Amino acid sequence: MLAIYGPLQLILSIVYFVMIVHIIMSWLINFQVLNLRQPLVAQIWEGLNRLLEPIYQPIRNILPDTRPLDLAPLVALIIVISLRAYVLPVIFGFA
Repeated sequence: MLAIYGPLQLILSIVYFVMIVHIIMSWLINFQVLNLRQPLVAQIWEGLNRLLEPIYQPIRNILPDTRPLDLAPLVALIIVISLRAYVLPVIFGFA
């Protein structure tokens, strides 16, 4: 069981880290600290969007339309945190 639990925990930790980086970067772009006209910033932003859009899109389809505020990253982050901290340990008997 530990052979399955460890990689799942690692994957969820990486997804959590990537989501945090994406959220912070979106704030920095919105507050004009980072500029998307810079090639490195634009490449990182595009890469993060490509990684996380398959996670966010189903959540956006379920949530009501709150146009200026995108709640999908928040909901996805809460899901990842709850999976990592509560669901996985209970499923594998570590809680």
